[in-house]
Formats: sequence, structure tokens, C-alpha cells
Amino acid sequence: MRILLYRADGNTAPWIKDFADFMPEAELVVWREGADLPPCDYAVLWTPPQAMLAELARVKAIFLTGAGADAIMKYSHAIPPHIPIVRLNDAGMGIQMAEYVTHAVLRYFRRLDEYESQARAGAWLQLEARDKADFSVGVMGVGALGSHVIEALKPFGFPLRAWSRSPKSLAGVESFHGEDGLGGFLGSSRVVVCMLPLTEETVHILNRTNMMKMPQGAYIINVGRGAHISEPDLLPLIKSGQIAGATLDVFRNEPLPAQHPFWQEPRITITPHISALTLRRESVEQMVGKMRQHARGEDIADVINRTKGY
Repeated sequence: MRILLYRADGNTAPWIKDFADFMPEAELVVWREGADLPPCDYAVLWTPPQAMLAELARVKAIFLTGAGADAIMKYSHAIPPHIPIVRLNDAGMGIQMAEYVTHAVLRYFRRLDEYESQARAGAWLQLEARDKADFSVGVMGVGALGSHVIEALKPFGFPLRAWSRSPKSLAGVESFHGEDGLGGFLGSSRVVVCMLPLTEETVHILNRTNMMKMPQGAYIINVGRGAHISEPDLLPLIKSGQIAGATLDVFRNEPLPAQHPFWQEPRITITPHISALTLRRESVEQMVGKMRQHARGEDIADVINRTKGY
């Protein structure tokens, strides 16, 4: 078996070592533009360069090194439809995402963001404790990672909401779905956690109109994709108090430009796309298992639906 590997950062040596550990019979070929490469069975990558598309049209399956699909969907027209594109399912990212979101939710619930601001001003003032029953948390997107986050939040006793594009049933969670359910979900969520895949339907799903449906003084945590939020709409809503604060790990342009106004807004917490980092060895082990399944002619999980975009 021959595997075509591409890393935009050029750091292929650790991946080659891990594939050798989990699949010693495989030959790893590193893609380089203009190189004369032998035919490969599978490709492993995230965002392919345009010049790589011809090679991708000849493999048996493409494996992504992340849980999302938006990085490759813009090129899906150039990849024959019989070639499955397979995303990662968790591979160690679920626990990281749960840690990040739980920390952000608790920070807002315990008003630690306000205490941090007071500390910078040298103020000693105890704020009124919040009632957990009034601090509902809504998660947009309840796939593998979103479900992990919901399970992590359950022990804290917050009222939990979930919104998905199709009906889902989750124990102990009030579920909403589709366009008809979005308003009710937003209106009943004091904290909205965005974990959706990025598709044409979800671009700017958190725009002014939808953010105005949230309760006054609500919070937003975005760990999905930057384009889920209409950035020009968010800032004035924070300044007006409609949105009390936002924790953002993803942005339309990354790295976030130094002149971006989000940097100057203290109620926006910025992290550099670190809520759930790909764990290389766990990812390679998962991909190897699926490659072996595919080579045996078995169905494999987590194949992207190109029509839906995820």
C-alpha cells in the first residue's frame, strides 16, 4: 500500500514515523509540486494545493487530518465522486473541546470575566451570584464533538439546549432543529456554543438578526469556524450590551490581523484556534484502521456527504 502525504507546514517526519508504527507495510510518499510521483492508494492531507488535485483524482480515498470538511469542499468538484473523502471522528479532540467550552461557560457563569476586569482596575467587589436555573447553555451542532461537550456540561446542572439541522434526541437536553427551531433555541439560550460544520447554510448563521433573538446579556462561544459569525455585527451588539461577551477561537481570517477591532474589545476573549488540536498519533491510528477496512472492501465511517458539505 502506498500513501500520499501532504503537510502545508512541511513537517512530515513525525507523520511518517507514526504511519510506520501503525502500518509498517505501507510506503509513504510526500507530495511536492512538480515531483514525478508513483501511483498512490490513499492520500492524507488537510487543505490541498491546486497543483495536487490531479494526484487526488487517482487515489482510492482521501483522509483529512481534521474533523471538518470545509477545507477541501471547495475542491470537491475536481475529485471524482467515487473517491470517498473521510474526516476524523474525534481522535482526541472531543476531550479538548469539552475542556475549552466548559472553562468558558464556567468563566461566564461565575462572572470571572467581570472579576478579571475589576482586578485590573484594583477593585474589590463581590458580585451577586447567578442562578444556574437561569443560565441555560445551548450547543449548535451535536455531532461527535458537540455531543462530547454536552456530556461534559451535564454534571454542572445547567439547563441544556441543542440545535441541529435535522431532528436529534439527547437525554436530558431540550432539542431544536431546522430553521423553524432556530429562533426558539436562540431565545432560550443564555450561552450559545457554536460547533457547526461550515456550509453555505451556516455561513453567518450568527448574524445581527439571529443574535438579537438571544436574551439580553447573552454570551457566545465559537469553536466552529470563523465564518459562522458575522464579525461586523458582533462588535456593536457587544457594545450595546445585547451580547455580554464572546469567547472566540476561530476567525474568518487567521491569524487574526493585528488591526482587527476585536483585539481592542475587552469583552471578547481571543484564542488562536487551539480549542481542539489534532492529536497526531490518535489520528494516524484512526486513519490506518479505516484504510485497512477500505482495502478489504468494507464500508467506512465518517465519509463526507458532498451534497450536505459535511
